[in-house]
Formats: sequence, structure tokens, C-alpha cells
Amino acid sequence: MSQKSLARWIKGILLGFASFGIIFCICAVYFGVIPLFGRDVFYDDKAHLFMPWMFFLLITAIPCYIFLVMGWKIAVNIENDRSFSAENAAYLKKMAYLTLGDTIFFALGNIVFLFLNLSHPAMLLASLVIDFLGVSISVGCAALSHLVQKATEIQAENELTI
Repeated sequence: MSQKSLARWIKGILLGFASFGIIFCICAVYFGVIPLFGRDVFYDDKAHLFMPWMFFLLITAIPCYIFLVMGWKIAVNIENDRSFSAENAAYLKKMAYLTLGDTIFFALGNIVFLFLNLSHPAMLLASLVIDFLGVSISVGCAALSHLVQKATEIQAENELTI
């Protein structure tokens, strides 16, 4: 697979994630479609708790879009034959911290909602799956950052060798 083809695939996947996220946010905020279906998750006596959850999820979506922008910049670098660059390593490192921060915010928010009686313990347990996914993505980005940095150093050494 060529670098241009790989970059196109990455950009397509990033656009897909961004599109689904925007559709979710628009449906949630403007059309009330998500609240219409989501209210069924809560019991009738807890239906008023749905909107605080929706706003909490919308806030946690902001770092996800920053993540997608950084991923797009990496795809552009790959397309321009700069796959192993210090810039990509820095982006990946920032993406790791961003994902970890968003995951911690999401976990703490769930715990706060539980203590304020705005949530059910089952919601906290279900959110652990998302927390595990966030930590996994963060560790993956950190590992890739380290590997790209090492590859950049090796590439620089090889360029100096005759």
C-alpha cells in the first residue's frame, strides 16, 4: 500500500468518525432525536436525568474532535512522505495525553453523577468499558509516539551515513 493510499484511508476513516459524531451532536441538541430514544433507558421517575447526561457527553466530545484534527495532520504528513518525523511523534504524544485526560474526565464525571444521584450504578459499570477503551487508545498513541520518535532518530542517523 502506497503512502498516498494509506493517507487517503486514514482521512476517510477520520471523516467517518467526525461525520458520525456531528450527526450525533446535531440530533442530540437540535432535533431531540437522541433524547427521544434515550429517555427509554431511564425509568419514568428518572427521565429528567437524561439531559444532564446528554450535555456531559457533548462536553466529552470536544477532545475527540481535537484528536481527529491531530490525526488529520498526521495523515497529511504521511501523504507528504514525512511518516517518521518529530512532528508526528509530538502529535501522537499530545493525542495520548488528550485521550487520557478525556477518559479521566469521563470517569470522574460518572462518579460525580453517581454521588449526586443523577446516575445508576449500572451506568457507571457500563462506562468502565468506555474508560478501558480510552486508556487503551491512550497507551497505543503513547507507544506509537515512542516508536515514531525512535524511527525518526534512526532515519536521521542513516541520512548522515554514507
